[in-house]
Amino acid sequence: MRSLFIAGAHTDVGKTYVACALIAAALGRGMSVEAFKPVVSGIDPADWGESDPGRLLAALGRPLTPANLQAMSPLRFAAALSPPMAARREGQSLRLETLITLCDQARAQVHADLMLIEGAGGVMSPISDDATNLDLMAALGLPVVLVGGSYLGAISHTLTAAEVLRARGLKLAAVVISQDADPAAPDFAETLADVRRFSSGARVIAAPRGGQDWASDLL
Repeated sequence: MRSLFIAGAHTDVGKTYVACALIAAALGRGMSVEAFKPVVSGIDPADWGESDPGRLLAALGRPLTPANLQAMSPLRFAAALSPPMAARREGQSLRLETLITLCDQARAQVHADLMLIEGAGGVMSPISDDATNLDLMAALGLPVVLVGGSYLGAISHTLTAAEVLRARGLKLAAVVISQDADPAAPDFAETLADVRRFSSGARVIAAPRGGQDWASDLL
């Protein structure tokens, strides 16, 4: 089973969008796919269909049931904050060991051609009281698909995140640059060219608005 960790260079840059596109591309090739997002914050327990786990379940073609939500994202918190901050609002504490165990269990329980694990926030965002997303990635040791944006400042965020991943010895499977919907955003083609120029040979994939054909390049 091939496993990939979907990480973000920043918050809200399109991690779930990329994960869903990967799922669709894999299913289109007749592959079996599983996905797991161990912790999610900012989720409304009464209306979660458009949440990250809801979108992942929809991409997999699974009904949006409480049982499937629990299997996809067992740790869920209402506040739209980093997971440990959101957990503290509910009187809970998140620990890295718990997240590692959940990810290991999810991978052990499935037999698929492709397994995706999605983080929460950016590479250096806290994901527990004692760890960042980077610490979870390092503990799991999976190849990373790094998702970056094309807003002003995104090039620095993306290249910095890529360097941090390399410094921890993680394999960078690809960098995916998602196109910003803001018409005032920097030119998408120029952004891609600059990321490629300074990314030390990493595979950089464009994810323009309006299509997902690019996702096949990640398989």
